[in-house]
Amino acid sequence: MDFKDRVCLVTGASRGIGAATAGYLYRLGASVVINYAGSEDKALSLAGELGEGAFPIRCNVADMEECRQMVDKVMEKFGRIDVLVNNAGITRDNLILKMEEEDFDRVISTNLKGCFNTIKCVSKIMLRQKYGRIVNLSSVSGIYGNPGQANYSASKAGVIGMTKSIAKELASRNITCNAVAPGFIETDMTGALSDAARDAVLSRVPMKRGGKPEEVAAVIAFLASEEASYITGQVVEVSGGF
Repeated sequence: MDFKDRVCLVTGASRGIGAATAGYLYRLGASVVINYAGSEDKALSLAGELGEGAFPIRCNVADMEECRQMVDKVMEKFGRIDVLVNNAGITRDNLILKMEEEDFDRVISTNLKGCFNTIKCVSKIMLRQKYGRIVNLSSVSGIYGNPGQANYSASKAGVIGMTKSIAKELASRNITCNAVAPGFIETDMTGALSDAARDAVLSRVPMKRGGKPEEVAAVIAFLASEEASYITGQVVEVSGGF
């Protein structure tokens, strides 16, 4: 896979799967835009580690106007956007009887509406280019559901529906849109789980281990590559057989 001269925008790229993806694409020759919302130090550190061609930029993807401004800045710097990876996401877990309305709204706004916002802004550019790769991060929770994650599961199921619809809308202009559904991946988000919760999840994974962010990044990179030019509207699980 060769990403030379490609510009890749990765949302939520300051840590976890996003950081691994930005690094993976950079090592394959891409210029990478490292989007972050709050973790500025980590984003700047990653950009410094990668070097020239890594461009950190703050944006809350739940805000359409901020997304427009981010895309304008990327275009000013690079003149094109070839790959969009929608990785930004949050959790606010609780059982439905205890879940606050605000926690439901915040998760939907970031995880689902955030995808809508960035795709709407970037797709206009890709249509003019007659080229583009969009990869959205869903989750096994969006496929199978998960107790205590009605908001998160709904957002990630929505990402799948959006992915399949947008794939059909943009396919004729050489733009693909796919989703990746990670399972239990060793990140800061899963690191906050108790030992009991962690053991309960891993008991459902046939491979009996958590995945590495780089293992998800490799699949994202493939779907964003020329080698995946005839794949669109698909959901690829990276879950150890969950």
